[in-house]
Amino acid sequence: MKWKIEDTPEKTEFRQKFRAWLASNLKDGWLEAIDSANDEAFAKVSEGFDFFGWMTTIGKSGYGAPMWPKEYGGMSGEQWMVQLVREELERYRLPLFGINLLGVGLAGPTIIAHGTDQQKELYLAKILSGEEIWCQLFSEPGSGSDLSSLSTRAIKDGDEWVVNGQKVWTTIAQFAKFGMLLARTDLDLPKHDGLTYFILDMKSPGVEVKPLKQMSGGAEFNEVFFTDVRIPDANRVGAINQGWECARTTLMNERMTLSGISLDISSITGGSKKDPWGSFIGSISDTSDPIARQKIAQFYIEQECKEITTFRANSARARGEQPGAEGGVNKVFNAEFNQRKTNFLINAAGMGAIAWQEGDRQAESRAHAFLRARAATIEGGTSEVLRNQMAERILGLPRDVEVDRGIPWNQIRRN
Repeated sequence: MKWKIEDTPEKTEFRQKFRAWLASNLKDGWLEAIDSANDEAFAKVSEGFDFFGWMTTIGKSGYGAPMWPKEYGGMSGEQWMVQLVREELERYRLPLFGINLLGVGLAGPTIIAHGTDQQKELYLAKILSGEEIWCQLFSEPGSGSDLSSLSTRAIKDGDEWVVNGQKVWTTIAQFAKFGMLLARTDLDLPKHDGLTYFILDMKSPGVEVKPLKQMSGGAEFNEVFFTDVRIPDANRVGAINQGWECARTTLMNERMTLSGISLDISSITGGSKKDPWGSFIGSISDTSDPIARQKIAQFYIEQECKEITTFRANSARARGEQPGAEGGVNKVFNAEFNQRKTNFLINAAGMGAIAWQEGDRQAESRAHAFLRARAATIEGGTSEVLRNQMAERILGLPRDVEVDRGIPWNQIRRN
């Protein structure tokens, strides 16, 4: 079953209004083709679908970010609106997430929480419309799991900051117009206290982006180098040396955004038939094998557990409560769940997972999913770090020993 927050009259009315909006903004017959399960009719009506145009259309409607304030393109709404919008988009084979996932899911909420009125006016509308793509400039080669130990420097020079350093694993940096940059602005403070949060124009002189070729064949991640890059102080978000507070807002939204989802092609671009179990089972050559059947049943059980946890978190938010640590729990579970499933599909395919005929889309998709799933337990917070947080915040276990706690950053030993 699909776990959903039970519709009230208010939610039913919202869903009906959203469907009416979809009907008026999509080609005639789109919704009817889906509702009647007529794949042939849907193939015709969806031919030539303008993905980027759709990002702009829904971004300007308020439905792209229902919880954002109305004055910045949202609906000043509640969490259940987000869930209902996603349910309807999934039902009608429309993109759940565009290429600006980081802008809408991470940058926007951080600017809303900590940005100036001018920053909100400048950036939020264009984030929703997809006109300006964003990336996240946090991770560094020497500060992977300990983000607060980062060493990229920003030095004040009049009304500007001069930045030098390096970031890594920056998703879609090669396409981004702006980046969320966390940099060290005071070496004499402890590592969490000497950081400042900036908005960086990715086309600034001194910014160099180098895509990292992945084993899956893609290059969605990048290295980014900064050489005397100048950022106006007007692009600073929050107070000087208080960047960790802004970063925590970004990270919290990142885990909530990534929890419970699979970043597959249909989630990004839409159009694919949303029948995950049908396609999953259909890709297994021999479902009569008792071991395979056991595995399939186990995956179904785990999928239901994941849905229940997501449902519980969304229910808490719908009641106006804080969902607690479910974002981290879901993120860890979902990442490892996807790895287990893709491992199983590779094993079940036998030699077909190693070599296949050119043009075999199923084999190509299976191999890509297996390779891409390796990143899931690292991106958005490693599973190891998130498990530490669960131990402390859910189970009440003592914090890990921090030998550098309270020590000025410039006195900490570094690799």
